[in-house]
Amino acid sequence: MKFTELNLPEPLQRAIDELGYTELTDVQQAALPLTLAGKDVAGQGRTGTGKTATFLITVINRLLTAQPKPGRKPHHPRALVIAPTRELVIQIRDDAEKLVRHTDLKLHAVYGGVDYDKQLKAFEQGVDILVGTPGRLIDYLKKKAYSLRKAEILVIDEADRMFDLGFIRDLRFMLRRLPPYDERQSLMFSATLSHRVLELAYEHMNMPEKIRAEEGDITATGIEEAMYHTAMEEKFPLLVHLLREMDVRRGMIFVNEKRTGERVARDLARYGFKVGILSGDVRQKKRMRILEDFTAGKLHLLVATDVASRGLHIDNVTHVFNYDLPEDAENYVHRIGRTARAGATGVAVSFSCERFCFGLPDIEAYIGRSIPVRAIEPEWLEIGKPAAPDATAEGLRREDRAQAQEGKGRSGAGGDRRGRRRRPRRRSSSRA
Repeated sequence: MKFTELNLPEPLQRAIDELGYTELTDVQQAALPLTLAGKDVAGQGRTGTGKTATFLITVINRLLTAQPKPGRKPHHPRALVIAPTRELVIQIRDDAEKLVRHTDLKLHAVYGGVDYDKQLKAFEQGVDILVGTPGRLIDYLKKKAYSLRKAEILVIDEADRMFDLGFIRDLRFMLRRLPPYDERQSLMFSATLSHRVLELAYEHMNMPEKIRAEEGDITATGIEEAMYHTAMEEKFPLLVHLLREMDVRRGMIFVNEKRTGERVARDLARYGFKVGILSGDVRQKKRMRILEDFTAGKLHLLVATDVASRGLHIDNVTHVFNYDLPEDAENYVHRIGRTARAGATGVAVSFSCERFCFGLPDIEAYIGRSIPVRAIEPEWLEIGKPAAPDATAEGLRREDRAQAQEGKGRSGAGGDRRGRRRRPRRRSSSRA
């Protein structure tokens, strides 16, 4: 089915044409006929198959073809999109900006880690589509920066991740501030539709249609998977060998712990790889700069914890490495889903070591098959000594020191919470 068969408004169809979208993906073919007709949908599909475009096209189509509710004011969003992470909110905003470019719809995204007052002030310009993380959305709602009383459509993206990150109470808080479920359209999209997600759907949606596109294998068909059983101390030399052998130009390396990621990133830089690191406590400006450099090709490798395994859409990621096997089976699917997006192909390599191998049975049970095992040749582990520390390695160390120094500064100089040094006590004259 082609997008031109959906009879979308001309400004929306023109934007779709400019983006080069022609044929609907499996998820879109299953969901769009229902969502464009105004029905509630709880949809599941593999990562990277067009779920974001599905709900954005539905939202924009509704706002262009329906009149706002009577009494709506500029600070009353007509559509609300809730996502669990900052990266996902930014991605949704960027995609939405491309689709509304030929309309008068006003888009606003709110998330943590950036200027609070600047985001607050933007509400004064009015907002039609509001995208945000639960915490920041609640902050501005309590400040009465906007009201949800006239909302017409709700989207919850990555609902299962809301539970994983502990946002479910915040999400329910937001849902109770919306019009009743029969006075709005509600869409829920997720990589998995677990029992708890479906329970949320049936509680807050109006007889939702349950869509499971691409039944069967829940990982993308274009991914070539491989597993290496290796000792902890062999993982890094094996990684260096594979990166050289495969000539990786855009790859992601997933670890389970921030300190592991920092060590791997520094060591890779010493071996001449252009690498960045992304973890939960990286400041938002730095996080966005790293992603921009990685997308632009200035960095060839991105070392990341699971905070980056959901919601990132970076074109042409050719290789994904599970340096540590994920402890949650679902995260295996989300990690390797960073490659082979939108019909492309990719490679996913996993290391099973003595520390994290215990999660392998759950992963294989979840995906419904065994991951092909590859043998390791002894010469692969002989990678030689690293070159002298280059600018990349030194830059990573400098950023680590700056971040640590900033942390000390927040706790106060000299241990004083107010940031003032305590005066030394005078010695008693009797002891002088």
